[in-house]
Amino acid sequence: MVFLGAPSALNTSLALRQAIWRKADPTWPVCGIPDVLYVDHGSDFTSLHLEQAAADLRIRLIYSAVARPQGRGKIERLFRTINTELLAELPGNLRNGKPVSPPRLTLPELDAAIGTYIVATYNVRPHRAIGVPPVDAWRGDGWLSRMPETLEELDALLVMVAKPRIVHRDGIRFEGLRYFNPTLAAYVGEPVTIRYDPRDVGEVRIFHRNVFLCRAVSPDHAGLSITLKDVQAARIAYRRRLRSEIGERKARVADYLPAILRPLGSGSVRASTPKPTPATSPEVTRSKPRLRTYYEGE
Repeated sequence: MVFLGAPSALNTSLALRQAIWRKADPTWPVCGIPDVLYVDHGSDFTSLHLEQAAADLRIRLIYSAVARPQGRGKIERLFRTINTELLAELPGNLRNGKPVSPPRLTLPELDAAIGTYIVATYNVRPHRAIGVPPVDAWRGDGWLSRMPETLEELDALLVMVAKPRIVHRDGIRFEGLRYFNPTLAAYVGEPVTIRYDPRDVGEVRIFHRNVFLCRAVSPDHAGLSITLKDVQAARIAYRRRLRSEIGERKARVADYLPAILRPLGSGSVRASTPKPTPATSPEVTRSKPRLRTYYEGE
């Protein structure tokens, strides 16, 4: 699976989803939940989302040693093989920083070309390390890998992100959106867990004490496909627009204020009011009490 942009926990989860689930091509039998996943220290592999997904799928994560690429030799060798045998022959390949031929492949076409190479070339020729084709080594022992019951179950554990929330009278709020389902009326005030797909946050799944409760839909986006990034970008744009409008209104109001009340930086000079100097209180002279003298005989 080929992606554009920086690595992310979602893209890594989608790649793992493709590796685990059954392929549409029957000649590509590799599938199943791995017992161990060997990864590096990239932010996508050390993310809380991947750790949670691995725990739900009972996958043990093993991190490679820092600054020791030898520990990732197998996958690095596969990348080099694909680069030299496949990518070098595709249109748009760079040599000395210049394309040999004009690029014309779309991202899905490039993804399909890599898949065809793995199935029709790499998997069917003898591998130097094991002496047999990889597809024969996979089928050789006749073992059955662990598989999720359904693709929907795999998506819920792997692709969907879990977040704790509280049920309110009007539903559940997340990222500025409101989600509602009549089933939630009996759980007002209760803590629940929502699972959402970052590729489409128009709907979330609600779990109460690890038991599936219902699906809740955002009424404002019913029937629409909206990503989490779209929602976050819209919120940021709204906040910026709101700040700009508030700034403009403050500037217009400031023009009608007396100079002494105008905020600094509004284009007018605020009249400075001298601070009152505290009056020096005169010294209070206290009269000493006079001594009363008594004559003898009084």
